[in-house]
Amino acid sequence: MKKVRITKEFTFETGHALYGYDGKCRNVHGHSYKLAVTVIGTPKDELGHVKHGMVIDFGDLKKIVKEEIVDPFDHATVFNKNTPHVELAKELSDRGHEVILVDYQPTSEMMILDFADKIKARLPQEIQLHSLRLRETETSYAEWHAADQ
Repeated sequence: MKKVRITKEFTFETGHALYGYDGKCRNVHGHSYKLAVTVIGTPKDELGHVKHGMVIDFGDLKKIVKEEIVDPFDHATVFNKNTPHVELAKELSDRGHEVILVDYQPTSEMMILDFADKIKARLPQEIQLHSLRLRETETSYAEWHAADQ
């Protein structure tokens, strides 16, 4: 049977700051991120199977992405834990704010690499992550494609 790609889109609000950056993004600020997740696989061809005709149930894909990306990152602030921002992160966390410390500069490019690893680890073996698009603003986004890796 032939392969089919399906895409599910998600939105979440996340703050970040880019340590050492020479522009405005060195300041703490936020974005309304839009994440498009595309997987590829063969639709199930078993009559009577509850997922007959599906590559993956959109609800199952939604569960994975919500648990790995949307729920943790939504309304959180992301900082590189290997910079002095860790002090600000501690202060915010101590005051009850959601903070995520990562081991990379929290740019869209690095976040999408992190997201790809998290999603790939949760997909069923017969389904592959094809691509991700992480839109940071209306005019700016990063893309990840399995074929480029």
